[in-house]
Amino acid sequence: MQALIGRTLTTAELAEHLPDVAATTLYRHVGVLADAGVLTVVAERRIRGTVERTYAIGPGASDEGREGVDPDQLRTMFTVFVAGLAGDLDRYLSRDEIAPERDGIAFRQSALWLSDEELTEFMGALGQLLGRFAANEPADGRTRRIVSTVLMPDG
Repeated sequence: MQALIGRTLTTAELAEHLPDVAATTLYRHVGVLADAGVLTVVAERRIRGTVERTYAIGPGASDEGREGVDPDQLRTMFTVFVAGLAGDLDRYLSRDEIAPERDGIAFRQSALWLSDEELTEFMGALGQLLGRFAANEPADGRTRRIVSTVLMPDG
């Protein structure tokens, strides 16, 4: 999922990003995620008698509309999210050279006292800010960076 944030990839391209995942496992997982609506096929092309599909993150990956989620489902969703973050960090740490400060590695928590209305305003402003930069295209001098957020009440 992290490999597809903000871009589209074929299964072969996903395999390049995940060299430690067996091809059969990757194809099976992509199929399950596509069937669940977590991934969406955005293009198809014929290559030597087979169909190559290009995938993007689909509407089933969103946490919107999950008001009826029970505590166990929410815990599972959060665990998958945190495991994804840990995987991203492991891939970063496996580089030949790391420079956390230069690379902008940051983990921060902030406590905000917000009314429901202020929370709505904050989320809108954060969404606008992220949207402004999410529209950037790949270019020389740009590094793909993943911004992950967790928002929850204290207690």
